[in-house]
Amino acid sequence: MPGVAGCAGTSGARRRPRRRGVGALVVLGAAATVLGACSGTGTGAAPPRRTTTTTPTTTTVPASTPAPASATPADLVDPFMGTGVGGTSVGAIDTFPGADVPFGMLQWSPDTWPDRSQGGGYTYSDRAITGFSLTHMSGPGCDADGDIPVLPTTGPVGKHPEAAKASFSHAQESAHPGSYTVTLEHPAIGVELSVTTRSGLGRFTFPGGGAADLLFKVSDSEAGSTADDIRMVGDDEVEGSVTGGRFCDTSAPYQLWFDARFDTPFSGYGTWHGSTVSPGTRATSAAGSGGWVSFGPGPRTVEMQVAISYVSAADAALNLAQEAPGWSLPALEAKDTATWNTLLGRLAVSGGSLADERTFYSALYKSLLEPKVFDDDNGDYMGFDNKVHVASGYTQYTDFSEWDIYRSEMPLLALIAPGEASDMVTSLLSDAAQGGALPKWAFDNSDNNSMNGDAADPVIAGAYAFGATDFDLAQALADTLRGATDPKATDSLFTFPERQDLTEYETKGYVSAGTRDLTAYNYTVGGSETLEYAIDDFAISQLAQADDQAATAQTFLARAQNWRNEVNPATGYLGARRADGTFPPGPAFQRSPLPDIGQTGFEEGNAIQYTWSVPQNLAGLFAALGGDSAVVAKLNTFFTHLNTSRKQPYDWAGNEPALGIPWEYDYAGAPWRTQDVVRRIETQLYSATPDGEPGNDDLGAMASWYVWAALGLYPEVPGRGELVLGSPLFPHESITLGDGRTITVDAPAAADADPYVQSADVEGLTPGSTPCAAAAAGAVAPYDCPWLPASATVTGATIVMALGPSPDPTWGSAPADAPPSFGG
Repeated sequence: MPGVAGCAGTSGARRRPRRRGVGALVVLGAAATVLGACSGTGTGAAPPRRTTTTTPTTTTVPASTPAPASATPADLVDPFMGTGVGGTSVGAIDTFPGADVPFGMLQWSPDTWPDRSQGGGYTYSDRAITGFSLTHMSGPGCDADGDIPVLPTTGPVGKHPEAAKASFSHAQESAHPGSYTVTLEHPAIGVELSVTTRSGLGRFTFPGGGAADLLFKVSDSEAGSTADDIRMVGDDEVEGSVTGGRFCDTSAPYQLWFDARFDTPFSGYGTWHGSTVSPGTRATSAAGSGGWVSFGPGPRTVEMQVAISYVSAADAALNLAQEAPGWSLPALEAKDTATWNTLLGRLAVSGGSLADERTFYSALYKSLLEPKVFDDDNGDYMGFDNKVHVASGYTQYTDFSEWDIYRSEMPLLALIAPGEASDMVTSLLSDAAQGGALPKWAFDNSDNNSMNGDAADPVIAGAYAFGATDFDLAQALADTLRGATDPKATDSLFTFPERQDLTEYETKGYVSAGTRDLTAYNYTVGGSETLEYAIDDFAISQLAQADDQAATAQTFLARAQNWRNEVNPATGYLGARRADGTFPPGPAFQRSPLPDIGQTGFEEGNAIQYTWSVPQNLAGLFAALGGDSAVVAKLNTFFTHLNTSRKQPYDWAGNEPALGIPWEYDYAGAPWRTQDVVRRIETQLYSATPDGEPGNDDLGAMASWYVWAALGLYPEVPGRGELVLGSPLFPHESITLGDGRTITVDAPAAADADPYVQSADVEGLTPGSTPCAAAAAGAVAPYDCPWLPASATVTGATIVMALGPSPDPTWGSAPADAPPSFGG
């Protein structure tokens, strides 16, 4: 097939010295041939602007307030973003406000009562804290982590210490990247927390009038525990472990060890098992156990260093010895702030309102919490085979919600942290080697198999496309090919196949509508599974192309067109075929007889919402749906509501299949509509507030979408490095690439109410990389294409945009201007 010049890619890989923490940016890239490229066609009319029925969220500062020039990125982060409710169709967003460093193993954060949220552990409307646990997850929507809660009390320890809690108010609470503080009430106990990657430092300030105690609620993990132990060592150390798991009811158990040391000797101690409380005992290993240490009557201040390990007590002690932050909270907080400013600062925005800049950096912060470091300072980690392995020359990561993060988060991580993102891919390859197949949802050292599709494929290909190339490409291709061709590719624990229904998919080119999800969820998945597998196959074709495997690339590019088997001419949308090949009668959207499920054949969505899940070949999709004019009309109706649910035929902005849909107008000759819809979603559904996201954060999936949207750029095609354009929210934006080059977007008139591109100029694109690229390198020329070539993420580029409050339906609307589509 004909190629499109200027698309970045490399073959081969190299290894680096072992990294710890946020490393230097490295971007490698070279030109690669594109298979099966074609441009979308058509123009879009300009119907009246519509408004959403979703209640807008609000920020805590007036929209017109400018951001202070002296504010650093970390100063602008509000860790409480997403700790509330994202809408009636979604419920809790499930993020957490506690102390964390980028991709940290130890996330020290409060757990609240009575609505301890799923994964995050914290619900903003709660007014009591049950403990400050050492592990959390940002918005997964299932109970997870919340291990080893520690709660300061003033004694005496009662008959049910596991149920102890303390009231608090937000007026006495604050959070900053890397630190968290609160004053508990009745009595007033001050809590200050800060962390390193695997350890933390806590300061507890007790009043007078009672014993100063610390409860270790070892068995109170968020999803419960099956085994617990705790031991008091000498007069200044506590160690122990918890066995938890059952994340989303499918993952295997994990064991987490901790080691805590104090700056002052404790004078008393005890343990409990259920309601049996045993003062003076040093150890217990019964399930449902915990313990406490006492420092005598206050007033007094107690400081605690603590570290964790998923391997052993010895490794927890080693992590504490290697990372012990000393006893200076101010020094540790300053170090954490510097770490966050380094990473957050790779995306620089300025000139906007304080509210918008706070939302931007808060969302970027939430995008950088997971996946988390999983190995110890000596490289030890527990593998998917339940054996200890050593991460040699890389850092092992876990907690990959692949179906959620492949669309927007993984490309973002690869762009601004390619070293870490490369190690994340290497981690998935290690998981496959130990567990039998690439995981679908890696949680600690097991796969919980959630969600349909084979999303590790676009995670890996997306990382490679955006500069995270320092992994074994040949092994990655081999692993993805095995999952796509071998029905026996299963995880070793639950024997779930990497690709459910692979034989039917290969034989028929689709999966039957009534096929059930193999996990605990009561979904039928045939239609969405077919569309996901087609995206996965396209990702494999891109990996094969990068590895110079042309025949394999062509084969999987052809398989990536299996979405065509879902086109239902009777409805003008895609649909889920029944086993005999027919479509269900009636309109495209039908309510299922099952409660809380949209339409048969689609996981977390319905036929109309999933119709647009063909990012690899939107030109082909639009032709199949009646052409660009018909598509624009369908999209206009779709976006009359912005955040509904699986039970309505409109946009569900809080769910991952919707993330790319607003950008699809760019392919249909109506870029101004992308500019309009993206701006409405980002200003009405996102804010630096507790309710400031439209759905479960899903480990940064939602937050990373906002980051791209505010930049006015989006990685629409999984496995490709092109960026489609909206419009920038800020007058000046800059993305620092690995070699110091930048992608810069300047739009002096940018403002919330001015989303429409009137004209654009570009400088620095590789000549010929798009129909709009300048004829000579470095030349400045008018630019009418609503997309940037993949080469821009390697060489850098500068775009200057004139924005205004009214649309220009002609800009970027010519058929030749549309972003590339990839047909077979």
